[in-house]
Amino acid sequence: MLSYRHAFHAGNHADVLKHFVTIQLLQYLNQKDTAYSYIDTHSGAGVYALDGTYASKNAEYDTGIGPLWDRTDLPAPLKEYVDLVKEMNPSGKMRYYPGSPYCADKVAREQDRLRLFELHPADAKILADNFRKVEAHAAAQGVRPTTRGKRVIITKGDGFLGLKALLPPPSRRALVLCDPPYEDKMDYRKVKDMLAEALGRFPTGIYAVWYPILQRMESRQFADKLKQLPAEWLNVTLTTHTPMPDGFGLHSSGMFILNPPYTLEPMLKQVMPYLVQALGKDEGARFTLESGTQVTGRGARSGARDAQAEGRGPQAGARGPQSLARGPQAGARSPQGGAGAPQSGARGQQAGGRGAQGGPQGGARGPLSSPRNGPAGGRGAAGGGRGPATAARNSGPRKP
Repeated sequence: MLSYRHAFHAGNHADVLKHFVTIQLLQYLNQKDTAYSYIDTHSGAGVYALDGTYASKNAEYDTGIGPLWDRTDLPAPLKEYVDLVKEMNPSGKMRYYPGSPYCADKVAREQDRLRLFELHPADAKILADNFRKVEAHAAAQGVRPTTRGKRVIITKGDGFLGLKALLPPPSRRALVLCDPPYEDKMDYRKVKDMLAEALGRFPTGIYAVWYPILQRMESRQFADKLKQLPAEWLNVTLTTHTPMPDGFGLHSSGMFILNPPYTLEPMLKQVMPYLVQALGKDEGARFTLESGTQVTGRGARSGARDAQAEGRGPQAGARGPQSLARGPQAGARSPQGGAGAPQSGARGQQAGGRGAQGGPQGGARGPLSSPRNGPAGGRGAAGGGRGPATAARNSGPRKP
C-alpha cells in the first residue's frame, strides 16, 4: 500500500519524539571512536518543505516543532534537536523540516555509515538527490567530501527484507530505526518478525521503533508484543490531547527501543515532562515511560520495572507509574519537575500530564522532498520559490 504521505505530518508531535530520541541514540554511539552503522528501514524523502502544499494543508507542525521554535528554556537534549532543525533554516523562518536520514547525516561522523532504504522509486531518487545536494553544499563551503559510495548507500527496496543482509555490521555497532507508515495493519507483524530475526543475527544492536497509538487492536497491542523479544527494552509514549470521539487523528505515538543505552531513561525523565507542558493541548496530555526485560510465558507478569497502567488516573496503584496531568492539579510541578517525581521499582517510571552549514539547499536549489509512497513519478508540490520542492512521504492522515 503506497498511499500514506508523510509530508502532511512533517514536524508534528510524533516527529518531535522520533527525531529527538534518534539524535540522542546517535550521540550515545558517538561517545566511542569505533565507527557504527545507522540503518533506516523506511527513509522517506529526507527533507520536507513546511510551506509546501502538503505540509501547509493541515499544518501539523504546529503540534510539534512549531511550539518549540522560539522557546528559550529548552532542556539541553531537546535544544540539540531544535538547533539541528534551525541550522537548515538559516533565514530564521521555519520552512524546511528534516527527516530521519538528514538528522542522522548531521549527527553521525565521517567514519560512520548510513544505510538507507526506501521502497517507492520516486522517493528513493529524490532521497539520493538530497544527499547529492548536501555534498555539493559542503564542497562549496570548503569541506572535503567523503566517498559517498562508502558512507551513504541508498537502496530502492523494502527495508523489512533488506535489513538482514546488513547484520551484523562490520564494526559490531549499529542503530536501526524502523518507521513504517502502519497504514497496512500487517506492518505491525512485519516489524516484530524483522526484529526477532535481527536480534538472532545481531543481538547487541540498538533497535528503535516508532509507532502510532491508535484505536485499532494491532496498535494497542503492539508494545506488549515487542516486550516478548529477547532483549532489554524501553518504551516511551507522548500524548498531546484527548482522543477524538470518532477515533481519527494522531493524538499519541511511541518509541520502543531494544537494548537502550543506560543514559536514555534518566534523560527522558527530565525531558518528557517538558514536552507534555510545551505540546499538550488539554487535560489528556501525558507521557509514559517504562523499561524492562523480555516477557515470557503465558500469563507471566510483565518484565517492566514499572508497568504502564493506562486510564487509572493520577495514581496507578502501589507500584504503578505516576500519571502527571497537565491540568491545574499538576501546576505545582515545573516543566522539568518530572525528574523529581516518585519512582516505583528499581528503575522507576513516570507518566506525565502531559551541524549543518545553513541546510542542504546551499543557496541555489534546495533539496527535494517527495512522496514517500505516493504515485509513481510524483514529485510533490513545490516548496515555494527556489527552495526545496516537497513531496509527500505518503498520503492523508493516519487512520485507525
